[in-house]
Amino acid sequence: MKKNIFVVGMDSFNLEKLRKVPAAEGCVFHSAIDIDEMRHVDKFDVEKLLSVAENRMRAVEGGPAGVITYFDFPAQDMVPILAARMGLPGPSFKSVLKCEHKYWSRLEQQKVISKHIPTFCAFDPFAENIFDSINMPFPFWIKPFRSFRSFLAFEIENRGQFEATLEEIRESIDFIHKPFMQLLQSQNLPADITQMKESCIAETPLYGRQCTLEGYVYNGKVKVYGVVDSVRDQHFSSFSRYEYPSSLPKWVQKKMMKVCKRFIKSIGLDNSAFNVEFFYDPFHKQVYLLEINTRISQSHADLFEKVHGVSHHQIMLQLALGEKPKPLGNKGQFRYAAKFMLRTFDSGKVVAVPSDEEIASVMNEMPGTIVKVLVKEGQQLSKLELQDSYSYELADIFIGAHKRSELANKYDRVIEMITFSIKKEF
Repeated sequence: MKKNIFVVGMDSFNLEKLRKVPAAEGCVFHSAIDIDEMRHVDKFDVEKLLSVAENRMRAVEGGPAGVITYFDFPAQDMVPILAARMGLPGPSFKSVLKCEHKYWSRLEQQKVISKHIPTFCAFDPFAENIFDSINMPFPFWIKPFRSFRSFLAFEIENRGQFEATLEEIRESIDFIHKPFMQLLQSQNLPADITQMKESCIAETPLYGRQCTLEGYVYNGKVKVYGVVDSVRDQHFSSFSRYEYPSSLPKWVQKKMMKVCKRFIKSIGLDNSAFNVEFFYDPFHKQVYLLEINTRISQSHADLFEKVHGVSHHQIMLQLALGEKPKPLGNKGQFRYAAKFMLRTFDSGKVVAVPSDEEIASVMNEMPGTIVKVLVKEGQQLSKLELQDSYSYELADIFIGAHKRSELANKYDRVIEMITFSIKKEF
């Protein structure tokens, strides 16, 4: 009998990746929660989502053999709860929260890797005299305790900007924070975390080269299997591309791995994939941990597939089955790979998107290239859900190459071949 694997946040792009990995042989994939049930929604009812997912898992003949996700809130928070309820392999909810709750995670990091984190403090955006309580020099970042896709994350450069940003946070923060706190309060977690009035964190900025470590913990042993560079736009804080493998010096990568392992072991995270974002400050020759997620980054899946011949969905799936992950190997079609995020920094109405013929021409000229369009004709960019605070993402473009320099050259050629037209708002 085939093993039933349930996906929280099932979508066609990742389902295709899942079905191609060797560990998928003998597995059948079911939607615990479909992507449209947790995105493009008016509100998050996490308890209802948990109930729906559990009922679906119990209704399938043979029962579930594993539960997985490659998405952030609420999927990432639901998986350990569902795994515990169904007696499946997975991390503890508490260890997951020590990564996902930005303030709690910083408190835990402060205990063991204090030299590798920024100065931080919690604050309540609805309190009076908030600015004076933060007591940080400009610039600094503010963000909610729980978020995704950089939702409501802002770099603050002066007091006027801080006050204006607070208005936006006050209007929107309950969309995620309220259901997140309700979920925490339903679990057996410390009261000083679940009863906090604060909902945001302020942090001094990190500088240098940014990258992400992809790894896993199995039976207490931490393994990092890939390092992906995160390249930001020159004039903004939005990502422009992810590039693999990293071009950082090996000694820097090893230093990041050492810091990563120390923290993960300290919080007891086990039987879980993870990705950890770091900065390398070349001036001080120091590494700093930005944030940690207890899942694979699905944004990197195609990169691993292009370089290794198999995506890291393989590792996620093996962990969900209670198996020790095998090395990904080196049977990919390319030596280098990147995911480019085509963005616009001005709001407006989408009046044209690439045609099927244009995309087919790209694939024909550059085999292996994927153009994933994220907007539709007639769509108002200002109404796109949960974009970062500075831009609107129009498309994801996945490219492989035999030389690192070819990645950008191929991207430029793709942009020449496809059509996006935005009527700007004035």
